[in-house]
Amino acid sequence: MPHIHELYDYTITAFIVNGSKRVLLVNHPRYNKWIPVGGHIELDEDPEQALYREVKEETGLDIEVLSTRPQLTSPETKFLITPNYVDVHEANPPHKHISFTYFVKTKRDDFVLSNEHDDMRWFTLADLEDERYALTPSVKFYAGEAIKLA
Repeated sequence: MPHIHELYDYTITAFIVNGSKRVLLVNHPRYNKWIPVGGHIELDEDPEQALYREVKEETGLDIEVLSTRPQLTSPETKFLITPNYVDVHEANPPHKHISFTYFVKTKRDDFVLSNEHDDMRWFTLADLEDERYALTPSVKFYAGEAIKLA
């Protein structure tokens, strides 16, 4: 989905961890770097709906979110799963994304590479430090934290 607003858009980011304690990252052709799965929150959905949609569209994987929501029912309120982190990052400056970052896990390793990315692979903690991937400090931090939590 293209940018909705001139300066800021809301997005979700998913750090997907498998049973082998590896995290899934994608090589994004527009940015020419390894990043997590994610995308824009569309105008007709909330962050939780966007999370499940983006993960399914980009990987084909089923996920379990490693966070919580209030265990309360209220007819006028939908309680959402709390993101693990929220940040603002550049996306085609001066445009920025306000991202709801979720740590999730999957029982499968057999992802499907979408046409949105050049490559997709599982990273170990050691891979996160490998200079050939040139991961940003934020991607290394979030990926490491997701692996630890899972």
